[in-house]
Amino acid sequence: MSGVRKTIAVLPGDGIGPEVTHAAVQILGDCAKSFEHKFEFRELAFGGAAIERFGSPLPAETLAGCRSADAILLGAIGGPQWDGLALDKRPEAGLLGLRKALGLYINLRPIRLRPALSGISPLRRERIDDCDFEIIRELAGDIYFGEHSLTGEGSGARARDVAEYSAAEIERVARYAFERAAARSRRVASVDKANVLATSALWRQTVTRIAHDYPEVTLEHFYVDNAAMQLLLRPAQFDVILTANLFGDILSDEAAALAGSIGLIPSLSRGGDGQPALYEPIHGSAPSLAGQDVACPLGAIFSAVLLLRESLGLEIEAQWIEAAVDRVLDHGFRTIDIAETGGRVLRSSEFTEHIRAELHDALVHSERYGWGV
Repeated sequence: MSGVRKTIAVLPGDGIGPEVTHAAVQILGDCAKSFEHKFEFRELAFGGAAIERFGSPLPAETLAGCRSADAILLGAIGGPQWDGLALDKRPEAGLLGLRKALGLYINLRPIRLRPALSGISPLRRERIDDCDFEIIRELAGDIYFGEHSLTGEGSGARARDVAEYSAAEIERVARYAFERAAARSRRVASVDKANVLATSALWRQTVTRIAHDYPEVTLEHFYVDNAAMQLLLRPAQFDVILTANLFGDILSDEAAALAGSIGLIPSLSRGGDGQPALYEPIHGSAPSLAGQDVACPLGAIFSAVLLLRESLGLEIEAQWIEAAVDRVLDHGFRTIDIAETGGRVLRSSEFTEHIRAELHDALVHSERYGWGV
């Protein structure tokens, strides 16, 4: 597909966010140039950086720019300098506000072990082989969006967080999970705590009902504690994991360790048709690494790949980038966080330049790589 014209809102954010986002934008720019697309990148203030400039983590101009874009690419947000602010004033409040404003109720996190990186996984090779699954997390409900209160001081202090779900909220994310599974290996693992929590009881009841509409997909229920254990014991048993907001946040970070580093994992947050989707690496802002040119850019680059595939329908371009990354890893090039004995450790910018060189080489020698560009 050639001649695609799209607008991408870029939210660099805080800490290492601007660095890794810059790498992803460079790769997307190479993609546009090589495949004759036109991508307009609109950089917007967000998170702590927006607090410093505008006094708000989600300025009205940023929200308007995101709404008018075809897709959104986010770096990372947060930092210790904003920890003293009220919860609704911190950088993270901007992200929750953006999700709510755009109606983003589905979060997709693909967990895939790159073959060249099997040595950095904490699991033995025979246990981690064939690790390729997706975690689908409900994003707009649960305890994150319930009522919160913190009163009193000292031993008399009390805190309250309310978890809440409706059947309709569960239905829409469940259908998305079953449809993803139908296009993969046709297995859904639904994770809850139905033996203790009323919201989980509703979750299990609703997912079981929706499963009847997808007879070709096998459904299995897991309590969240067992799911956490099974991710380490037999990760290859999973195809699509479906779970609630809080459990999904925790399990997806655990699953990222299977691939070797949280810095490798991209994510997609999406809502209904017509709304732009949000793409971001799942790692944090890592303020201690900011400005040192050492942060691994792969989470952001793979987020750009996901953007091409899911929002723009550019599968060939997505595969072109993934193949280039794998060749760079096969050559032994690494950033410090994914380094192995005998590997060549590069700065983040150098690592990105090697990927860009591989992209160029694949086009110049397309017959060698089988590209019909």
